[in-house]
Amino acid sequence: MRTVILNLFLGCTMVAGPLAAQETGGGVLLRSPILTIDQDRLFTDSRFGQALVESLEAESAALAAENRRIEAELIAEERALTERRTGLPAEEFRALAEAFDAKVVEIRRAQDTKSRALNQRSEADRQAFYRQALPLVAEIVRERGAVVVLERGAVILSAEQVDITDEAIQAIDRTLGTEAIRDMPAPPPANPDDPPARAE
Repeated sequence: MRTVILNLFLGCTMVAGPLAAQETGGGVLLRSPILTIDQDRLFTDSRFGQALVESLEAESAALAAENRRIEAELIAEERALTERRTGLPAEEFRALAEAFDAKVVEIRRAQDTKSRALNQRSEADRQAFYRQALPLVAEIVRERGAVVVLERGAVILSAEQVDITDEAIQAIDRTLGTEAIRDMPAPPPANPDDPPARAE
């Protein structure tokens, strides 16, 4: 997907030919069989993409704060257990120490699961964004008379007029804004027993 974002023949019978400029109310619209787009900018510069990033960053910050709190609690618990060592029979202390170690392992597993879920959510959000943006990009492609869109970073040299990134961002902001987030499916819970995460 990084090399060719769209391969939209759109039922067209157009054959690649010389570039043509068509006069429109807003200026000159370049018609070209090949267009370029910057996928990263499409995501990071659109309001929809920015809202997804901000939501994920807020959840990441909350998880980091939770990890710090849990770490502080475990350190305090370990210190208290160490202080009790001299007053406990060796067997009893060993049982308590093993239980504490098992607790630490379980907590680490749970927090790692949450972290992996956030990473998976990041990729899922991007894919959901592109799915919703695709019809808007396709409309621009039709208006420009193009049959293919290439990732701008993979193109060595092209005319500036064939890049539709800004045009696509404007269409996404105008049509999707940030409201589209509400219509996105909730990500899977970090733990099978957890309720679905997104309820905005």
